[in-house]
Formats: sequence, structure tokens, C-alpha cells
Amino acid sequence: MHLQLWQSSLLPLALLNAPLLVSAEPIPVLQQHQKHDLMLSPRARPNAPDGYAPAPVPCPKDKPKLRVAGAVSDRETAWLAKRRKETVAPMTEFLTRANIPGFDAGAYIKKVADGVKDLPNIAIAVSGGGYRALLNGGGFVAAADSRTSGATDKGGIGGLLQSSTYLAGLSGGGWLVSSIYANNFTSVEELRNGKKGSSIWQFDSNIFVGPDLPGILDTPRYWASVAKQVASKKDAGFQTSITDYWGRALSYQLIDAPDGGPSYTFSSIALDEEFSNARTPFPILVADGRAPGTKIISLNSTVYEFNPFEMGSHDPTVFGFAPIEYLASNFSNGVIPSNGKCIRGFDSVSYIFGTSSSLFNAFLLQNISAVEGVPDFLLEAGTGLLEHFDDRDDDIAQYVPNPFLGWNSKTNPNANRIELDLVDGGLDLQNIPLHPLIQPFRNVDVIFAVDSSADTIYSWPNGTALRATYDRSQSAIANGTLFPPVPDEHTFINLGLNSRPTFFGCDSKNFTLKEGQSVPPLVVYIPNAPYSFNSNASTFDPTYADDRRNSIIRNGYEVATQGNGTVDSAWTTCVACAALSRSLERTGTPVPSACTECFTKYCWDGKLDAKASAEYEPKFKLSGVKGANSGAGSVKAAMGTMGGLVIGMIGMMFIL
Repeated sequence: MHLQLWQSSLLPLALLNAPLLVSAEPIPVLQQHQKHDLMLSPRARPNAPDGYAPAPVPCPKDKPKLRVAGAVSDRETAWLAKRRKETVAPMTEFLTRANIPGFDAGAYIKKVADGVKDLPNIAIAVSGGGYRALLNGGGFVAAADSRTSGATDKGGIGGLLQSSTYLAGLSGGGWLVSSIYANNFTSVEELRNGKKGSSIWQFDSNIFVGPDLPGILDTPRYWASVAKQVASKKDAGFQTSITDYWGRALSYQLIDAPDGGPSYTFSSIALDEEFSNARTPFPILVADGRAPGTKIISLNSTVYEFNPFEMGSHDPTVFGFAPIEYLASNFSNGVIPSNGKCIRGFDSVSYIFGTSSSLFNAFLLQNISAVEGVPDFLLEAGTGLLEHFDDRDDDIAQYVPNPFLGWNSKTNPNANRIELDLVDGGLDLQNIPLHPLIQPFRNVDVIFAVDSSADTIYSWPNGTALRATYDRSQSAIANGTLFPPVPDEHTFINLGLNSRPTFFGCDSKNFTLKEGQSVPPLVVYIPNAPYSFNSNASTFDPTYADDRRNSIIRNGYEVATQGNGTVDSAWTTCVACAALSRSLERTGTPVPSACTECFTKYCWDGKLDAKASAEYEPKFKLSGVKGANSGAGSVKAAMGTMGGLVIGMIGMMFIL
């Protein structure tokens, strides 16, 4: 999510109800069933002691404490030992189906699986970008998921998800990851189709109007329920902010549980049977720290990660992690005092994905007089309310007490503050959650980076997110962590690198390593592009009719599979080659000629074309698909779609 977001455009009304477009070869995936009777898997277990309100609980025998960064936690280490073995079978199936000529994938994986360290270590990272990112990223995840209808057919990449060790999300991508895991690692297909024809992902109703779900009769009752949940946290003595309301409202669309699952925490994921048995990738969300007295988020801002076991940062500023289940406990100087209490329930899954997407609080702090149709008495009350929030810094997510109070006081900018302020993970322009995945001790070989950013006037990506991570890797805060070089935004557009998959960091010999450094992962960049549908919706567009929702997911699927192989019949093979690349290097295995051809085609060769590019208006990638770009739109038009959200928020405050 970048500074150009307010230039994002909206799809024309004519496209909202457009028929589902397909490529030359029909794709047997994600077909809508009006009488679909598929039941969702059991949800992750609720783990909060008192609903949405954090509460004191007896401390375990070994009191929770902070740990020094520089390695993964003991719990992640133990989990990884199981997960790496669980990836062997699906990886063997996927690589065999990819059919790399002259390469026996089954024999190779069997050989390297014994030592595990030579087994390909795969990660998927899904960018921010609101519902656009959730849906486009959902299309990629659906394509990579062997459970999706048709994903393992010819031209598909199904099984890549089951072969992966990590799945990271940020902002809108974080909603996707959270929704999948909060519903017991449910497939995108199930989230979209739901049970008995009722989808979990009902985005046709504005979240500030309220979902069309059993028990939710009207908007006032819906917001009364949200307000009551947030009030319970405040009554328990904890600071609340707009992020609490935003996260709780969004949870009704993402979590299949009564009242949006207020008792579901991010640590609940660790209790889930699928995750605890390492039958899923490891989920990670990302947020940025905001230094005291500042509003600007720069590349020097501390990057925080959230996973089912802990929350913290690998950056040298903080360089520490807290057990996520016990956030809001008093970890002063890293340990809970002998007479201190343990607090649980602060890590509500909605508060975590709300933290990662706190940029969406920004539109609530805009001058709502620009929104058409808001009555004068609401404008007056609402403007005063929002100014009040901004003055108190309640526009962002507040972690009180600061889990890193007194921790690394020489480098930690928040070490002396009771409050830790966190914001949207894309505000530093690193809109793809790459940071946790390039840490050398995670030993990731390849990252499939799904970019739904709105970098251009028409809300398409231009590589800004990759470039930001590369630029950050050149500074001291990177702590020696490397990232492949990437070109400027003009080169991305002029050479078409933002309209098709591109590999970065293909040749590991190009990296000059200092002591303690390791070769970074190969990055497979998958930018949002129009294959079958104009998926460049505004980041702040809150409403998606079912047809439009389905078409963006389908387009994301087409991007992931290169039109089910119609754009490039060798794409599945090339995905397999990317997954194998670093492993082949470690084992000294000759690179198959088919892989060499893939790398020649998709690896960035270092060429630049930095002349100023014209406005980027991509054409459909699939033959036989016709349509116009959505157009630039205006700030006023974008704000107009938010009228319901602002009115809903103001109405909620009247309930309070």
C-alpha cells in the first residue's frame, strides 16, 4: 500500500456484473455452485479467557519471557522438524507432475529428504492492497492448493501450497492468511463457496452496514455487538483504538464463527489440529513500528512479525520476541516480575490482522465533508470525533503495555515508552511481507511474491515493494540480510516485468558474501495483471458483488497459472525449476536443460530501461478477452464508495 493509493481507480459499473471470462482452455476451478453443500472444516479453537477482553490467568510453571532474536524460536524449530517431513510427499507429487524432462523428481526428493537441509524450502508472500489483495492473492493460493478443483490438472500448480513451509501476509494479504487459518486452514474455494450456497466471504455488503448472516438483523444491532466487544476490552483496563473496531467489523467477513469469533486469537492457530501436526505452512503477518512523536514511516522503521508462537522483530533496533499468547503481560526488561500476572487474550486474531492493515484507519481520519450524502449533523459530530482520535494517536494500533519496555534500551526507540505503536506493514513501501522470509536462519530457498500493490495511477504494481525491500537491505537496519537487486519502476514497466512473472536472484554466484551472510532466496515475482478481468480495484473499495469477487479470484488464478498454461505451456515446469534451484546448487546437481530455458526466459538479466514510462494501461493477457481499463477515477469517486463506511463508523459511535 503506497502513497499513491488515493489515485487508485474503480472498476466501471459495467464490469461489476460482467460474465466470468475464461481463457482459450476452460479452467475447471472455482465454479460457483448455487446449491453447494460443502461444509467447512472445524474452526481453530478459541483461546481467549474472556471473549474479546484480555484477562489475567495463572502463569505457567516456566514464566513467559522475551527471547533474543537471531534464530527461530524453540517452538518454531520443533514445528519445522515436523513440517519439513510433511512437505516431502506433496513436493514429490508436484515436481513429478511438473514433468521436467530428463529429471527424476521423485528420486531427487527421496535422496535429499533424508538430510532435510537440502530439501527445497518454499515460501509464499501475499502483498497488501485491501480486498483487491485478498482476492487476487486468494486466486494464487487457490491455484497453489491441491484441494482446489482442477488445480492439479494440466497447466496447474496445485500442490505448491502443500509443499511450502511459510505463508506470509500483510494488510489485505494478511486478511487472506488470517481467514484461511482462523477457519482451520480452509481452502479459498471453501471460503468463497461456503456451505449450502452461503459464502464466508460475503463482500457485497459494506462492512459498516453489516453482513447478511444469521443473527445479524440490522446495522444498529451489528454495530452494537461490535461496540460491546470493544467496550469489554476497555472495561478490562486496556487501551482501545479504531483498530479494535476495524478488526472486529472485518472479522464478521473473515471468520466463520458467531459474532466474528471474538475469542479467536492468533495463538489459537497453534492449537489447531492441522497446524499443530505441521500439515499447513507456517503463517506470518507483518506490521511496522512507529517511532515516538512521528507520523512518517520510513525504511528505517522497525518491522515486526506475528506468528502463532510469538511477536517481535529481527531488526537490530528491537532484536527480540515476546510469546504472543501472553502479550499485554508486564515483560519489563524481558521478564514478568515474581509478583506479576500473566495476561492472555490480547492477541485477538482480529486485532492482529487489524494492526497489519491499520492504513485503513486513515480514511476514517479524512475530512468526511468530501463524502457525498452525509447529513450535516453527522458531519459535525463525526469530524469532531475523528479529530479526537487523531489527537490521541488512536488512529493506529496500540500495544499497552509495551512488551519491549526496557528491552535493548540503547537501540530500541520505544524502550522507555509504556505504549508501542504499530501501523500497516506496507506504509514503509515494503508492501510484500518479504522481511520475515529473507532472514538467513529461516533458510528459505524461494519466495513466490504475489504483488497486488497499487503503484500506478490505474492501481497496478510496478515493483515498488520489491525495490523497497532491496533498498532496505542496503542499510544498517538490515543487519546483513541480503536481497536480490531489482530495477527502477520505469524498467519494470518498459520491459514488462510488472505484467508477467519475473525471477530475481537467479544466479547465487552474483552475491558477494561477507562473514555471517548467506545467499538470499530466489524471488519469483507474480504481479497482478489483467488476464481475464480488470482486477485493479481501488484499495479502499469496500464492496464487491459476488460476480466481481469471483472474477478477481479467477484472474488471480490465471495469473498464477499463466492462463492454465495457455500463455506459457511450460509454466508449471518453470515453477518447479524455481522451487528446486537453490537445492540443486547445494547438492551440486546439474541443472536440467528445461530449467535453464526457464531461467533464460524469466530471470531478470540486469538490463535497465529507465526512461520515463507512459501511463501504464495493460491489455488483457489472454486471447479472446476484450474490455477497457478501469480508468484513473478521481479521489472524489473513490471517497464516494466509502460513504457507507464512514457513516457506519459514525453511527457506531452514536451507539457508544
